[in-house]
Amino acid sequence: MASFTQVTKRRRAIRRRNRGADRKRRQAKRSTLSYEELFAGCGEPGQPAPAVATKAAPGKG
Repeated sequence: MASFTQVTKRRRAIRRRNRGADRKRRQAKRSTLSYEELFAGCGEPGQPAPAVATKAAPGKG
């Protein structure tokens, strides 16, 4: 039978590894935009792209 210290070390290592995996899973969940979000500003397919709004320079307007 393993000593209590060895059991504790193993349990701690497992918990740390699981926490790291959980953290990475949470980060990866929304790491990239969906297709719709990525191309939302391009307009509908087959239609001209929406005009880009330009800001007027200060004092020139």
